[in-house]
Amino acid sequence: MSSEIAGDTLRDELSRPAGQQKAPHGKKRKGVTERDRPLWLLAPGGILITVIILIPLVLAVYMSVIDLDQYTLRKWLATPFIGIENFVEAITKTDLLRSIWISVSFAVISTVVTVPLGVAAAVVTQNPYRGRAVVRAVFLIPYVLPSFVVATVWRTMLQPDGIVNGVLHNVGIDPGLWLNGPLSYWTLVFVEIWAAWPFVYLLALAGLQSVDHEVHEAAAIDGALWWRKLREVIFPYLKGPVSLAFLLGTLNHINNFTLPFVLFGAPAPADVNVLPILVYVTSFQSFRFGLSAAMAVVSLILIAIPLFIYLRAVKLDVSDDGGKK
Repeated sequence: MSSEIAGDTLRDELSRPAGQQKAPHGKKRKGVTERDRPLWLLAPGGILITVIILIPLVLAVYMSVIDLDQYTLRKWLATPFIGIENFVEAITKTDLLRSIWISVSFAVISTVVTVPLGVAAAVVTQNPYRGRAVVRAVFLIPYVLPSFVVATVWRTMLQPDGIVNGVLHNVGIDPGLWLNGPLSYWTLVFVEIWAAWPFVYLLALAGLQSVDHEVHEAAAIDGALWWRKLREVIFPYLKGPVSLAFLLGTLNHINNFTLPFVLFGAPAPADVNVLPILVYVTSFQSFRFGLSAAMAVVSLILIAIPLFIYLRAVKLDVSDDGGKK
């Protein structure tokens, strides 16, 4: 009789859904809930984010609504509150809108060129062949060089008496003013592309490493041509890395301060007066700290736009993936 009862009890326990079995000896099984999770482990990262990102962000927003300049800097906590006047002045009385246009167009052109270039270089160096290691090392040279070194080298080469104009003169082409005037914009685009495309190359190369070798063999057995293999086998694996490259590339181009600063100086020529340079000049040469903070806030909003588009494109629901399961 007791064995039949024990058997019925065991069958009842096994028939229960997962997570609803009774704990032995009448004790309630204690699982790890959201309240029991050791959230204190997030404290170091939270403190770092607060000090490096959140506090400067709050200070920038506060500075953007006060009349802070070289005269009120010593008593900046007592600086008068002026609301959105800095934003109105930045839009109506400065070159902010022109700088935004220059920064956005420069970022879009650079990204549109660097992404296909990086993907093509990754495809070329994916399969093993003699000298591939040398080719990969050469491709990475622009990436491993610091931005100020790249800008200094190109600034020296593009001087009126530099090596670029010397070569053009020897082949019968009129030299140009690459660091001033209308050509300066395309100089900035060219140098940025030269320095930035290896980053996309690394992302695409990492994505290609995830392609199973059996997939390539199956495509070869089926007699797929190279363009069809590229479209239907390789490109689907590169969707994630390429999307990330578009996002990070656009943000890096918009935020790039070192390259235009070293290449053209500050204040920069009107054709390359990008947003970071304008904010720097307004803050540290004109000493209009409140006005420059307003420009920085506008820059932050501008940067958030491609980030939002990326999150929507890859369908990342950051609000529901935080452990509500």
